[in-house]
Amino acid sequence: MTHVVAQPCFGCKYTDCVVVCPVECFYEGDKILYIHPEECIDCEACVPECPVEAIFHEDNVPEEWKAFTELNAEMAPVSPSITEKKKPLVDE
Repeated sequence: MTHVVAQPCFGCKYTDCVVVCPVECFYEGDKILYIHPEECIDCEACVPECPVEAIFHEDNVPEEWKAFTELNAEMAPVSPSITEKKKPLVDE
């Protein structure tokens, strides 16, 4: 099982979640973060840290955002790892 970053992250890209991840499974795209499904240990530490409530357990991703499950799986392996907090896009 894994968690998924969904639509609410797009264009804001808060990184509060990455600093609490014990396995460093977050990856950075241009406009959104991704969670690597093979690295996530389903600890849920990131969920309450997301100020826009963009992180969901894969079984609970809202229907309109189901495509983000596959998007995270596709993009995380080809994106750079992120482990430190950065300024979000909404503040730029």
